[in-house]
Amino acid sequence: MKLWRLVRQPFLDLDGAGQQAIGGRWTSPGAPVVSFASEPGLAVLVVIRYLPRDLKGIDQDYCLGWTETDIVPEDLPFVEDANEKRRIGDDWLLSGRTLLAQVQSAVLPEASVIMMNPLHPDANSIAPLEVRRFDFEACLNLPAFPAIPPAT
Repeated sequence: MKLWRLVRQPFLDLDGAGQQAIGGRWTSPGAPVVSFASEPGLAVLVVIRYLPRDLKGIDQDYCLGWTETDIVPEDLPFVEDANEKRRIGDDWLLSGRTLLAQVQSAVLPEASVIMMNPLHPDANSIAPLEVRRFDFEACLNLPAFPAIPPAT
């Protein structure tokens, strides 16, 4: 399975420090967690949600990164309630029972977010990210396709 992240260059490490500081949709602040996307497009969409719509002033050091693993993530049940989500995610994390857990994406329900517990004994089996530079302006400002004439 390929795991995807779109992050700024200084945050490429898979240490979970970002979510440890602020928490996430599925985990409370205080514990490290690394979130991956099941698809590269989901990784991009998640970041776009937090950027200014005009893309002015955004950081220019984003990287699209990926790594691969044969480890099958544990499926965590989808729930609507934000507090219940965090309870489920925190229970998974604190139990240490699996390295990876998979949850339904809130941004794109047809895709998944895969969380990694960087404190799990198998965490070092996940290779560092392979990366390429990602440029939002180049991606989002492509010329439009010519109009397609209506079928007759």
